[in-house]
Amino acid sequence: MGSNSSRIGDLPKNEYLKKLSGTESVSENDPFWNQLLSFSFPAPTSSTELKLLEEATISVCRSLVENNPRTGNLGALIKVFLSRTKELKLSAECQNHIFIWQTHNALFIICCLLKVFICEMSEEELQLHFTYEEKSPGSYSSDSEDLLEELLCCLMQLITDIPLLDITYEISVEAVSTMVVFLSCQLFHKEVLRQSISHKYLMRGRCLPYTSKLVKTLLYNFIRQEKPPPPGTHVLPQQSDGGGLLYGLASGVANSSPFPSSIPHAFQINFNSLYMALCEQQTSDQATLLLYTLLHQNSNIRTYMLARTDMENLVLPILEILYHVEERNSHHVYMALIILLILTEDDGFNRSIHEVMLKNITWYSERVLTEISLGSLLILVVIRTIQYNMTRTRDKYLHTNCLAALANMSAQFRSLHQYAAQRIVSLFSLLSKKHNKVLEQATQSLRGSLSSNDVPLPDYAQDLNVIEEVIRMMLEIINSCLTNSLHHNPNLVYALLYKRDLFEQFRTHPSFQDIMQNIDLVITFFSSRLLQAGAELSVERVLEIIKQGVVALPKDRLKKFPELKFKYVEEEQPEEFFIPYVWSLVYNSAVGVYWNPQDIQLFTMDSD
Repeated sequence: MGSNSSRIGDLPKNEYLKKLSGTESVSENDPFWNQLLSFSFPAPTSSTELKLLEEATISVCRSLVENNPRTGNLGALIKVFLSRTKELKLSAECQNHIFIWQTHNALFIICCLLKVFICEMSEEELQLHFTYEEKSPGSYSSDSEDLLEELLCCLMQLITDIPLLDITYEISVEAVSTMVVFLSCQLFHKEVLRQSISHKYLMRGRCLPYTSKLVKTLLYNFIRQEKPPPPGTHVLPQQSDGGGLLYGLASGVANSSPFPSSIPHAFQINFNSLYMALCEQQTSDQATLLLYTLLHQNSNIRTYMLARTDMENLVLPILEILYHVEERNSHHVYMALIILLILTEDDGFNRSIHEVMLKNITWYSERVLTEISLGSLLILVVIRTIQYNMTRTRDKYLHTNCLAALANMSAQFRSLHQYAAQRIVSLFSLLSKKHNKVLEQATQSLRGSLSSNDVPLPDYAQDLNVIEEVIRMMLEIINSCLTNSLHHNPNLVYALLYKRDLFEQFRTHPSFQDIMQNIDLVITFFSSRLLQAGAELSVERVLEIIKQGVVALPKDRLKKFPELKFKYVEEEQPEEFFIPYVWSLVYNSAVGVYWNPQDIQLFTMDSD
């Protein structure tokens, strides 16, 4: 771009860019490259500026696409960059600002060019562009076929080996951005790509030895959350935030899914620092997705986290995501819920959460909670999510995971808060009313069908089946608590007695008869003791009678049922969910990269 380039509007007429993209070949040893790379162009910091940059340079990029098969100038530019990166580490140690500045500029131009190339051609065509040299038109050299792989390896080395200093910050961000751009061919396909040249290089080629180090470096970037250096301490104008070093991690998670490597990535990392960073960052989709990935795929991290004595620092942000379900996108809610389900697979977790006492949960607005256990709060939030889902989204997947988490915890319920106990019974009440309503609609529909054969009937039988499955699950959860920890939960017994009429209709129902036996027994037993104690009993007196009655209730009269245990299992092709989700995060949060929304095929712009 040259030393005179300082405004986006000047770029289409820039003589150096015209020469780069023109019909004349430029040798990699030509002084032209020093002139091209000596620009002080303000780094775009917003999507508006990035859009203007793309619009201003698109003609230059397309001209290079047309002429590069004859000139090989893209390969020459990349070779200039590769030769410079060999001295980059030394330049950082020697504080050689000018050398680092020009190397960054070379990578900045490469990234801009690649973005257009990848958007407008297949990977096979892109690979050919890396092989063209200054020869007769359309010819290429077999010796240079690995230039693309060499560039990828160089980027990985740059991210992992160059120390993150004030003067190297921008080139580190640009290296991550270029890696993301390399992988972005997925954005321009509706279907999940099962084969990819970039992934072949990353997972099987010369880059493979660096993959573990890359993941480790990106995790440390996530832990450190480095902010951009203050103005005046680095080479280039300041970027808006430090996100550039972070979103590459999400992209890596997305793209490794359909292309698994046979070689495990083993490295050591400070689990405590990672845990603290994950606790602090859970407001973002990216951090929640990272937590899910680590918990689901890394047993060492899962074991470490479950052994922590401060699990509330991790669980509370997850509960807050679910509590604000109306403000979150559905994918973020799913991830939070699945994390809870994975945690509740562990009995130690289910016991310990009832021992952690919390005070003044300010974000829980339905009721003032001056003191409540983490376990009771978890139950409240999950039940609230179920109720929200029943009235709004009606997502069966969400229902299933919520109920599975409650079921996993049910045998370990301890000292349930009175409000948590009330909400369990209130949810059952809501389900009971819904059941009666669907039953009534089905009956009326059946009557109507006798008088009219032309009108298609709604499938009330299916609705009834779904609601009865959920009711049975709730009865199993209540039953599990009563049979395993009745003596620990007087508030639940109180709530059952207070709403005992709710359960009457299910005693003789064929779908619930077996599971109702224990609940019916408990209600009958304690109702009898309350009757003996007389009328006008205070809440305190009722609870006292319940606590005394628990000791007197013969445990052998409670029928034993199989333990409720549910395990999270990924769908058969998880990439169909995760890859569009992660790329939507990259698209929406990437710093320094802009893609035209009209070009995106993988997901719709209005999807959350």
